[in-house]
Amino acid sequence: MINFFMNFSPVIQALFATLFTWGVTALGAAGVFLAKDIHPRTLNGMLGFASGVMIAASYWSLLAPAIAMSEGGAMPSWLPALVGFLLGGGFLYIVDQILPHLHIQALAVGETEGIKTSWQRSVLLTLAITLHNLPEGLAVGVAFGAAASGLTNTTTASAIALAIGIGIQNFPEGLAVSVPLRREGLSRRKSFLLGQASGMVEPLAGMLGAAAVFFIQPLLPYALAFAAGAMIYVCVEELIPTAQSGKYSDISTLGVMLGFAVMMLLDVALG
Repeated sequence: MINFFMNFSPVIQALFATLFTWGVTALGAAGVFLAKDIHPRTLNGMLGFASGVMIAASYWSLLAPAIAMSEGGAMPSWLPALVGFLLGGGFLYIVDQILPHLHIQALAVGETEGIKTSWQRSVLLTLAITLHNLPEGLAVGVAFGAAASGLTNTTTASAIALAIGIGIQNFPEGLAVSVPLRREGLSRRKSFLLGQASGMVEPLAGMLGAAAVFFIQPLLPYALAFAAGAMIYVCVEELIPTAQSGKYSDISTLGVMLGFAVMMLLDVALG
């Protein structure tokens, strides 16, 4: 697999990888054809797993390389990672305040966020997950751009490991969109289409991220940390609160631990 990826530019590599992550989102969304609902215990565990993957990826695949490649520079090695991390979280916070959307855990009460709008709840829910898929595609793209730059602590293998991890955790995200939409009364087909649509942003974000850092290498530490900050924001804002809702919080906690371990294994073993 690694030799196959090496035959292409980092932008095309990122495109292939994020098409895979989008495909897994669609696979998860396709679960709506098998069941109209999913047990809260199962959903909490899956979303907890997704959180663990994203938290581990934020450090092992993004922050650690950002710090390592800043060592020996004119400024402290931790500074680019710190600045990028806070900018990533801050960017999503600002978008969160502007873009109309509806979180999964707010479906019951219908509390929307962002500017007021008359858009349907199904559209608002899809927008929420789409917004949170943006940093995942960006992270994969930045990883491939960093690997192509040839800098220390960045390899194509580690970028592939990150894409695999993001893809795995996209499965429950796709399911977490399509099933609530089905409960809202939408047809199975429309629930699936909206569920998989939430992952469509990842290929675009991936290609932009790869192109930006490959052609503007001084941005690399900041871009890696930016993606990490955005992913942590998603975990704390959406995935963990949803996974911890109800009476199965212990299952979601175990899911976080398992997801973290799997992503750590992927990155350390393959990277």
